Amino acid sequence: MDGSLDADRPHSAPEGSGAHHDEPDGAPLLRVDGLVKRFPVRGGVLNRVVNHVQAVNGVSMTVRRGEVLGLVGESGSGKTTVGRLILRLIEATEGRVVFDGTDIFALSRREMRRFRKRMQIVFQDPYASLNPRERVRTVIGHALAVHRIGTPASRVDRAVELMEQVGLSASQLDRFPHEFSGGQRQRVGIARALAVNPEFLVADEPVSALDVSVQAQVINLLNDLKHDLDLTMLFIAHDLAVVEHICDRVAVMYLGKIMEIAPVAALYGTPTHPYTRALLSAVPMPDPGASRQRTVLEGDIPSPIDPPSGCVFRTRCPMAQDVCANEVPPLEEVGPDHFSACHMTT
Repeated sequence: MDGSLDADRPHSAPEGSGAHHDEPDGAPLLRVDGLVKRFPVRGGVLNRVVNHVQAVNGVSMTVRRGEVLGLVGESGSGKTTVGRLILRLIEATEGRVVFDGTDIFALSRREMRRFRKRMQIVFQDPYASLNPRERVRTVIGHALAVHRIGTPASRVDRAVELMEQVGLSASQLDRFPHEFSGGQRQRVGIARALAVNPEFLVADEPVSALDVSVQAQVINLLNDLKHDLDLTMLFIAHDLAVVEHICDRVAVMYLGKIMEIAPVAALYGTPTHPYTRALLSAVPMPDPGASRQRTVLEGDIPSPIDPPSGCVFRTRCPMAQDVCANEVPPLEEVGPDHFSACHMTT
């Protein structure tokens, strides 16, 4: 991720205005407040905006320094959009993202370019995220060159160091992406993200495109890097079994909203939201003889163009009552550091 990804922004302050520093000491590294993203839907002869896709609708959460927060949910729930909004790879419709006391939506293009080295991303698809025409030394060196870090010679040394850090060898620096396996490509993507020594990493489903046999290796690598580099991470996934092994807390999304957020032990041990319980009931058990009550959700996730009124999960919820159609359930504390958005459990 580099400065070339900047885009026009509806919130931007005049260039040179500086960031807003208003977070108290001891505050989370990342704070997301009321994040909203609506994508326009165009149609007709004049290609006018006829509707909007409600991709993210009022997401608020925090990520503490040094922790890994998991963001899970079905495909189409808005997880990847949240990650890209936080990094300003796409621009938010409403809301605020504060990173280490800095309101990043108030940064100018030039300020955001400098800020990007503190926040990086590992993309989902290692096949599509690497330029097939560039050797690995160039792929990793781009980030260093964009941020004017080091000399050409020191950038090569840094690339060698990163390759070894992610479990590859310096002899592979002159290879092209197609000469690596899927897992190795993802390691190169991780090395590229780490090149500028970021404090915060968005891992956007980093193992979903990999073979099962390789997934554990990449998860273990990210876990080691978290401890060795003191990384703070937003780990986006749809596989709850994977999330359990790397995350400290987990937020569950459905149709653009946070349904439940809790420490790993509480979420997996005593989930309170019916959507979370349904997701956990679908996770395969390592013991084939173990029994579990399966919660099967009927129907598909509704269209984000026309989400249900009240609780967006009510059309598939086995516990839905009249109040669920009329009132949006707030995200309320139901236990220590455990929050749930359900009229039936709060």
